[in-house]
Amino acid sequence: SSGINAEYGDDRVGVRYLKPFIKVYYIPFYMLIRLVILPNFFISLPVLRHIFVREQIEIVHGHAAFSTFALDALLSAKMMGLRTVFTDHSLFGFNDFGAIMTNKMLEFTLGDIDGV
Repeated sequence: SSGINAEYGDDRVGVRYLKPFIKVYYIPFYMLIRLVILPNFFISLPVLRHIFVREQIEIVHGHAAFSTFALDALLSAKMMGLRTVFTDHSLFGFNDFGAIMTNKMLEFTLGDIDGV
């Protein structure tokens, strides 16, 4: 099993192994605030494609509506013909610009997901 995260800015960079069988890739993307990265959409595709092919990934599972990196991974996986699943753990309103933009991004990304 493999995981992909944005780099946290501490010593978690490159590839790390979590016992017993999980390999985690920490990708060096710029953090804006509170572990949120800029939406890269297809800029992250080469990095994600390399990991998906190398690890022989068949299913990509994204978490949380505010994780732009998870949404990037789901879009990249669909472009490669991989199965995708999304689990949302986020609660947010509909009365501010950030929530409206997040809803629009989710609508676009999740329109072609295999399972929610």
